[in-house]
This record gives sequence, C-alpha cells and structure tokens, in this order.
Amino acid sequence: MIQESHPLQQLFVELVGRHYAEEIGIRDPQIVNYVAHLLGEFCEAEQLFKIRNAAEQPLSDVGEMLAESNPVFGPAPSFDRERQVRKHIGDYTLFFTGMFPESINHFRLRRNRLENFIDWMKAGKESYYIVSKFEHFEYTKVAPLFANLSNHFEQCVYGLNRVKNELQEMQHPLVRRADEILM
Repeated sequence: MIQESHPLQQLFVELVGRHYAEEIGIRDPQIVNYVAHLLGEFCEAEQLFKIRNAAEQPLSDVGEMLAESNPVFGPAPSFDRERQVRKHIGDYTLFFTGMFPESINHFRLRRNRLENFIDWMKAGKESYYIVSKFEHFEYTKVAPLFANLSNHFEQCVYGLNRVKNELQEMQHPLVRRADEILM
C-alpha cells in the first residue's frame, strides 16, 4: 500500500480532487480521498485480483465475482464476505471503466466468461449500493460514503477518465506542448 504521504498518493489526491471538483462538481472530500486511495491501492496488481474463489484462484471476471458474493445461492459463507466482494466489485469496475475503458471490450472478447453478460457500470453502481446497506456496527460510518459512490458512480467514472487523460498528457509533455502551440 502506498502511504498517504507518498508523492504518488498526493498526486492522485490532487488530480482526483481537481477533476472531480472542476469537471463533475463533486467536492466531497470522502469521495475524492476514497477514489485517490483506490488508485494508489491498485498500483499493486495483487490488489486488483485479491478476490479468490474456493480453489484460491484469483477472480478477474466480474460475473464470477458477482456469483462469489452471493451468500444465499452462491459460495459466500457470510454477509461480511458478500460485503467484501461487493466492495471489490465496485472498486474494480470503477477503476477499469474510468482508467481503462478500452480494456473492458478486451475482457469481453475472451471466451467462456460470465461477464460477457454483465454491464460493468450497473454492476459497480449496484455493488456500492449493496455495500451502503451494511450500515450497522463497524460499517455505520462508511455506509453513507458507499451510498454516495453508488449515486455518483457514472460521474466518478467520468472524472477518473479525465484523470487518466491528464496522466497520459503528463507522460508526453512534448505532444501537449505541440497541441498548445497549434491552438
């Protein structure tokens, strides 16, 4: 995990905060910090694939993750496991639809994947909504954050896409400079 004081984490907070405030009107520090923290967390590939099935295989298929989260008809042994997997589905779909939307079609082109039938935006929004309904005991304070993430899921995806675009421009400053001169 990247520490809060790490320059990369500070960059994520600044970029997410600016794009969310200026372009989509989200000025909620909890949402900004959560999304910035998510970017830092997912710098480690193992965090992207931390949900595992009963055979300890990492899951990258959103459809399989949804099945894994089901405590009634699926393998989730408890509602806490449902919450854990649903939170990850929200994070995973927010991250990929915002930062790598082009990769979603790549995932879908693979054969024999449950997610061929899954709408990623709907799955992410619904998953955060379900997480927000865990509003008792140790989850009381964070439940409203997940309700807000669900309510603003599409805007958060768009804001992350703008962050991605700026990060790409930062990698290629000469291209950006040429565009500025041409305009």
